[in-house]
Amino acid sequence: MSLRSPSSTVARRTAPLLAIALATTLGACGSADRLANVGKTPSLSAIQDPTTTAGYRPVQMPMPTAQPEHYNSNSLWRSGARAFFKDQRAARVGDILTVLVTISDKAQFDNETSRKRESSDSSGTGGAVGAAINTFLLPSGTSSDNLVSASGASDFKGTGKVDREEKLQTKVAAVVTQVLPNGNMVIEGRQEVRVNFEVRELIVAGVVRPEDISASNTIESEKIAEARIGYGGRGQITEVQQPRYGSQVLDIVLPF
Repeated sequence: MSLRSPSSTVARRTAPLLAIALATTLGACGSADRLANVGKTPSLSAIQDPTTTAGYRPVQMPMPTAQPEHYNSNSLWRSGARAFFKDQRAARVGDILTVLVTISDKAQFDNETSRKRESSDSSGTGGAVGAAINTFLLPSGTSSDNLVSASGASDFKGTGKVDREEKLQTKVAAVVTQVLPNGNMVIEGRQEVRVNFEVRELIVAGVVRPEDISASNTIESEKIAEARIGYGGRGQITEVQQPRYGSQVLDIVLPF
């Protein structure tokens, strides 16, 4: 027998109510902001330094030992340099390069699982012992030949199918926010486009090699390590496509 303190029971019962109340308060604040912007176009975010935005964290990765640069006498070659001639490709913090975002994914999965099991067990007593049990212990009309009988059956069948196809092709300019000790660069770019009452956002971030940047100062998205690419929007169309905050809270709180 387990004992529960009244405080723990009250906390367990009031937790869902507190979650609903908090979500209702936050939803009310969001509704007030939306009511204040009725009839207005969604505002664009101000241009700012990506390193000052909330949630920004410098990238830390394993690096090889840095090689000091020096010039040899009567030589134009610089040790540690990646190329003989200097070009205008992005190479320092604050430089800009163009990312060619090309995403074309297609996945198809079709799984089926079937399982079935049956079992039957019985036990009884015969001979003199069985006769004594039938005479003195069991009611009339019963027999000890089949004292215990058990049977069970289980049947399970599951199917699953995934058919997904995604395609995105666009361009976005990114800014070099860090130059790692081995020469690789951390980039981050954000693009916002407003059409009527809908704002489309495109975010690109990751780590690139200078060798992968073409002569036209562009790089393909598939060559970005630790790539983070986000494409979405905000506005009237996006709000209609999302369930109301009350439905979202109930989906989280309700156990069925």
